Amino acid sequence: MLIVIFLFAEFDKQGFLLNLDTKLPPELVYKYGNLSEGSCKPGYAAAKMSAIYPKFNKPASMFLDRNFKRLAKVTNYLPPFGFKTQERIIDVILSTTKKYGLGPDLDSLSCKRCIIVGNGGILSNKSLGSRIDEYDVVIRLNEAPVSGYTRDVGTKTTLRITYPEGAIQKTERYEKDSLFVFSAFKPLDFKWLRQMVFKEKLQGTEGFWKSVAHFVPRQPSEIRILNPYFIQEAAFQFIGLPQNNGLMGKGNIPTLGTVAITMALHNCDEVAVAGFGYDMNTPHAPLHYYETVKMSAIKESWTHNISKEKEFLRKLVKANIITDLTNGI
Repeated sequence: MLIVIFLFAEFDKQGFLLNLDTKLPPELVYKYGNLSEGSCKPGYAAAKMSAIYPKFNKPASMFLDRNFKRLAKVTNYLPPFGFKTQERIIDVILSTTKKYGLGPDLDSLSCKRCIIVGNGGILSNKSLGSRIDEYDVVIRLNEAPVSGYTRDVGTKTTLRITYPEGAIQKTERYEKDSLFVFSAFKPLDFKWLRQMVFKEKLQGTEGFWKSVAHFVPRQPSEIRILNPYFIQEAAFQFIGLPQNNGLMGKGNIPTLGTVAITMALHNCDEVAVAGFGYDMNTPHAPLHYYETVKMSAIKESWTHNISKEKEFLRKLVKANIITDLTNGI
């Protein structure tokens, strides 16, 4: 059935259907049409994604585990698009953390609803906190605070994805029960993570572009390494950023928010976002909900391509693959 539909379909450069709509393909209507209103739809995000992007291949583990060297797509790339040259240090870290999932309760759920809470100023005064807390998995990014902002951003944090320069530096600002999920952008980042896991004194900080956390108040069993495949897929497949021979370069790094969405498309049944969207027409609006930095600051970023990224995220919203609670995308 799908093959027939795709024979007559037109696709963009990245391989997405040109004519996106929110209607379900016939085979998905049959699968999801009889579910009661509001019930979680198993496999929905991946099924919808495959319907608009036939190359989508769902299996991609959220975190690296002891079998990480078998992951064909990332073995040949240096960080951030893979883990080449870092195998030994990753082995040491994973043999100490010993846990590679979300935890027994969440891993056993037959249908997972996930929300990625972005850091955008658009979250302010929306009172979405209680709605965000209803999701099974609440994903937060970098040092975005919860305390003092719960009415708008909720109280629950399942996991917080970050890298050395983005990690919370004040230990008292860490939530109690969340997983610390590490995303590497350069080889040096893995050295930093090893020092955090083994609670060693931080050394060799030249090479970071700003100050980094000296201590992460987490047990090794609460630390995970994000599969770098999601950075690679978001950059090269979904957004169409320059490959630059597989090396990090100008304008070819996706934002952590888009990386988190990519991860969720593979590992969650339903995906929502809040706090996403940079509006370049309002340069004086606050960039983040928790500080006064203005929107215009994002223009100075040499690593991201915000407009191309927005094109990709708009496809997901338009096709109803993700739900955007703040309507900023």
